[in-house]
Amino acid sequence: MADDDSRQGVRYADAAIVAWVDGLHARLDPALKLAFEAPTSLGLPAIQVGPSEGRLLGLFCQLAGVKKAVEVGTLAGFSALHIARALPADGHLWTIEIEPAHAAAAEVNLAAAGLSGRATVVLGSGQAALPGLEAHGPFDLVFIDADKEGYDFYGRWAARNLRPGGLLIADNAYLFGHLLDDSPVAAAVRRLHEEAALAFDTVCIPTPDGLLLGIKK
Repeated sequence: MADDDSRQGVRYADAAIVAWVDGLHARLDPALKLAFEAPTSLGLPAIQVGPSEGRLLGLFCQLAGVKKAVEVGTLAGFSALHIARALPADGHLWTIEIEPAHAAAAEVNLAAAGLSGRATVVLGSGQAALPGLEAHGPFDLVFIDADKEGYDFYGRWAARNLRPGGLLIADNAYLFGHLLDDSPVAAAVRRLHEEAALAFDTVCIPTPDGLLLGIKK
């Protein structure tokens, strides 16, 4: 049985604990470190997933036998490295990025990790680029970490283009604490949750900003 503190929502993981477990379970080798630090070194927004979330993505890929994956929102390629590394030698990741500077940084980081042949950076918006990838499907994983107002669109695309048993994963599922706000963006993210709950077996993992996980029925 959970103790009284956990039922009342007391948080036990402070920054020092998170840093310790990240260092033990999600250590960054030189290639991952380069990609993780690229936003700071290149003046890009530091909005990539954390070390443990990145590691979790790779482990999910291994557990589900992911071979073909799509990522919406590349930034400098930190999460893309985790996904691409977890694919078999004949697997492939298509990762979509709307900002040319971010896409260029990701290509450099993927090349430095020796993954250029296993990952393609697609320049463009998610809504414009996704239809062009459908010929490569069905896919085993769709990871969403892009413009939040498009989350419902991306979830519907994933439902149509994932194989049965394929994974839908979406970061920022709590919308930075604003999921229940009365706003168009919050409504779009809530629709992702609601529609995913119908098409997938789902859970929202309580990472710092929520990670929605679904297995396609």
